[in-house]
Amino acid sequence: MSEIKRIKGTAVPVYGNDIDTDRIIPARFLRCVSFDGLGEHAFEDDRAGEKAKGRVHPFDDARFQGAKVLVANSNFGCGSSREHAPQAIYRWGVRAIVAVSYSEIFYGNKVAMGMPCVHVSLEDSLAIQALVDADPKTEVEVDLEANAVRVSGKEFSATVPEGPRAQFLTGGWDATSELLRDFDDIRAVAKKLPYVNAFA
Repeated sequence: MSEIKRIKGTAVPVYGNDIDTDRIIPARFLRCVSFDGLGEHAFEDDRAGEKAKGRVHPFDDARFQGAKVLVANSNFGCGSSREHAPQAIYRWGVRAIVAVSYSEIFYGNKVAMGMPCVHVSLEDSLAIQALVDADPKTEVEVDLEANAVRVSGKEFSATVPEGPRAQFLTGGWDATSELLRDFDDIRAVAKKLPYVNAFA
């Protein structure tokens, strides 16, 4: 069981509300057989669009490479239910997200992957982004035990629904580990089920 109590590392600020899953990973990448290699295509079209305007998207900005925490604003991950979006962010290197709110399906996919997504106020999300932008080397700590985000000596209140929070703190987010933990009991029940034993 893999308990997740805190994530600490540098951060990448992704600005704007209603950033949907098609922006996170465009639909043409959904044809892949596995999620391998998706990280390099996270925000592919947004990155190209910024480059065409002579600007640099945060995921292309050398200052934010290697970031473990993504800081966003409202309704992050809205749109389709594609698992490729959370997988692309994870495979880019992010291990926790700080935002105001999330799409419910996107949030559930993140919990199943063991990636905490904490809620902060809009004002605090903007403040954290500004701190990260001002000093990209500063570390951001997402503390699930204390319900807090810490950066540059400041602490911001954060919330996580109690169910997912308990899953992270106990390691219960990992469905495979949950099954393996009680595998002997599962086998015992399976032996009693006629459709598992060819109705013998």
